[in-house]
Amino acid sequence: MLKVLLVLWPSFVVAGIAEGVFFTVVDPQELYLFGEPVHYSKLATYSIGFLGFWLACAASSLMTWFLQLGPAEINRRRDDTG
Repeated sequence: MLKVLLVLWPSFVVAGIAEGVFFTVVDPQELYLFGEPVHYSKLATYSIGFLGFWLACAASSLMTWFLQLGPAEINRRRDDTG
């Protein structure tokens, strides 16, 4: 559970910062998706944007966590975990 929190908490903070910076520059009512204007409310657009940023930041944190694992941790057998 601690490893999950070590991935999700920093990604949550960075997603909040990224959303603040992004929506400071871009008006949510002027966004286009696949060539069509987005017809969601501002709150829905902010929420979807935050979840998208959080997902991207969590993927980045998860990749960092995975890359710092040693070969023994990656290759250990399942029945060795106790």
